[in-house]
Amino acid sequence: MDHPVQRARQRYVFNYRVLPTLTLGVEWNPGADEVGPLVNWVALTETDARPALMFGTSSDRIGTPEGRAYFATVSKALGRISSGPLAGYVGLSHGTYEDETLPIGGLTLGFTEDLGVRLIHDGEALHLALEATLGRHDIGLLFIDGEHPGVTWSVMF
Repeated sequence: MDHPVQRARQRYVFNYRVLPTLTLGVEWNPGADEVGPLVNWVALTETDARPALMFGTSSDRIGTPEGRAYFATVSKALGRISSGPLAGYVGLSHGTYEDETLPIGGLTLGFTEDLGVRLIHDGEALHLALEATLGRHDIGLLFIDGEHPGVTWSVMF
C-alpha cells in the first residue's frame, strides 16, 4: 500500500468478545511503533423500533500519524436491496491528534449475505471497501481516500 502516513501501511488487530455486547482488543501499528487498546461496547442493541448505540475507542483516523479516537455511533439495518442487506451508521468521533470532534458515518450494501461494499466517512475522508466473507475469513479491498489501495483480512476463531 502506498500511503504517506507510515501508521496506515500496516495494522494488526486482536479482539476478544468478552460479552455479546463487549469486545476488547489491542491494535498494533508497527510503522508508528504504536500499541493501543480497542474497545467496542454496544450499549443498546438494535430492535425493529430503534437503532443500536455503540461506544468505543481505537487509533485516530487513517491519515493521522498518531492519536486515539473515542466514538459513539448509532446503526440500523435499513432493509434489503436485491439479495443483500442494507445498513448504515452515523456518529461522532473525537480524535486526539487534532483534538477535534467530527461527524462520522457509513453505509453497507450487500450484494449477497457474504459479498458487499462499504462506504466509510471518517470525518474528513471517504473510504471504499469491497468485502467478502469466506467461512471464518473476511477479506477486503480497501481504497483509502479513494486512491490508496490496501487489503484487509480477518479470521474468527
